[in-house]
Amino acid sequence: MLSRTSKIYIAGHRGLVGSAILKNLKSKGYTNLVYRTHKELDLLDSNAVADFFQTEKPEYVILAAAKVGGIVANNTYRADFIYENLQIQNNVIHQAYLNDVEKLLFLGSTCIYPKNAPQPMREDSLLTSELEYTNEPYAIAKIAGIKMCESYNIQYGTNFISVMPTNLYGPNDNFDLETSHVLPALLRKMHEAKLNNTPKVEIWGSGKPRREFLYSEDMADACVFILENRNFRDTYEIKLDDNTTCSPQAVRNIEIRNTHINIGTGVDISIKELAQTIKKIVDYKGELYFNDTKPDGTMVKLTDPSKLHSLGWKHTTELEDGIAIVYEWYLRSLND
Repeated sequence: MLSRTSKIYIAGHRGLVGSAILKNLKSKGYTNLVYRTHKELDLLDSNAVADFFQTEKPEYVILAAAKVGGIVANNTYRADFIYENLQIQNNVIHQAYLNDVEKLLFLGSTCIYPKNAPQPMREDSLLTSELEYTNEPYAIAKIAGIKMCESYNIQYGTNFISVMPTNLYGPNDNFDLETSHVLPALLRKMHEAKLNNTPKVEIWGSGKPRREFLYSEDMADACVFILENRNFRDTYEIKLDDNTTCSPQAVRNIEIRNTHINIGTGVDISIKELAQTIKKIVDYKGELYFNDTKPDGTMVKLTDPSKLHSLGWKHTTELEDGIAIVYEWYLRSLND
């Protein structure tokens, strides 16, 4: 049973996701938190990961480590994205099983859903049609992670839960213009344009695609809530022909799938509206130029967070408030 002294390993504690989860755990009084930098533990090295688990014996694992990036990075480094993410997941999830971890939380992304999935995207949209081409390798790796967790739970009785956050933003985000996601990239572009009195900022695409954004600290709170309060058995229902539910032990050969949980707001905004919001927060006075010769990606990408709401959690930070917080953090980071 999870307690404030349970040993919890956070893989990827320096990234946007992991740092927010680490902060949330500390704020709630957890004192036995284990983490390693990439130099201290290379998660691509199966022997090193095995040695770590055998030595540390964590009771709970949060797998937030991943190779991530925006459209350009995903489409350019396709082999790196599928290889590194599969390797990290395979090593950590398998060692969690071998070392009797009580519960593992695997973090993926809503890019797992098909390019033309019905909107808003429900968990049962998974694997119903083709993926968006630009991030297909990353998405396939994350789908494999979901299926790995499900399969170990079904075969071995483990308690591994997969959560799929929507587009995240927050402190410790990646602001590199080549590899970052759209929100931090726009924030940095407009801040630098403001400093340099640049009259116009170019934005890739038409500005028409709609995206959902979740503040990273809200995401972290959802993850810790699930870690504290929910188990794999809470993530699915088994129904008989008469629509009555039953436990998996009572029925043989029943399919268990789509057990992952969307973490999102259920609210979206166009890229044009997002850019205008960031422009106002940054106080950039120039023009915004939408270059429609560049790719838009999926036109609409909105999650249905009903499953998460039914489990007892809902977001609290609205987008404009969150962007203002992140901009203040970014300004401070420039002086560090």
